[in-house]
Amino acid sequence: MAGPNTSMMSLKRAREVLDATAQATPAELRRAFREAAKLAHPDRKGGDAARFREVVEAYHLLHDARPADRIVQPPATVARPARASEGKILPVPPLLAMTGGPMEHLSTDGRRIKLNLPPGLRAGDKVRAGEAEFEVALRGDGQMLVRGDDLWITVPLDPRLLAEGGRIALETPLGRRVVWITRKAGERGLVRLVGQGLPARGRHRQGHLFLRLTLQTRKTDTAAQTLRQRFAAAWAA
Repeated sequence: MAGPNTSMMSLKRAREVLDATAQATPAELRRAFREAAKLAHPDRKGGDAARFREVVEAYHLLHDARPADRIVQPPATVARPARASEGKILPVPPLLAMTGGPMEHLSTDGRRIKLNLPPGLRAGDKVRAGEAEFEVALRGDGQMLVRGDDLWITVPLDPRLLAEGGRIALETPLGRRVVWITRKAGERGLVRLVGQGLPARGRHRQGHLFLRLTLQTRKTDTAAQTLRQRFAAAWAA
């Protein structure tokens, strides 16, 4: 799907403009962008408006091309292969695994089975419904993923906030969270909220909540709006 950053600039040229390698991480790419934007800014001695626009365009092109910035990461934890039939596997979304509650499961023979799940389920745990026993498999639902005891949520942020840090209130699948984003966290693209993951249960420890920070992109109606947003992102950096 083509985004607002469609350009005639090649990826090779974009890397040359930012002096970035093809293997640059998101944090390295942001640092390269900030350095190049400062040097090229027309308000600085030796700066140039055309060069500055090229820097902004190069950054957006490389950012949009990076698979690492897509929302599905890290991989969800899945249960080990079932020894019985596939119908004995119970796929549970991460939020329900955390909070517990009622759930309906459609078995392979077409039966609807009602379960009341306890909070803090992990992949591989066993749950029973009458005579049937199921093995839990945690499945990412597009908003939240699970790794071991930890929950992962992807959070798009404004470029300025990623570059400068600040205090923000986020609406997450777990409810409202107030988070302080440091510059280091913005560069790493990761914030850990201690003790806010899957609750402790049996032999399982209390998990943490990880916020994976990505650059927020906005859909615009006109080329002029797109250009203004790119300039705003560069100015904030």
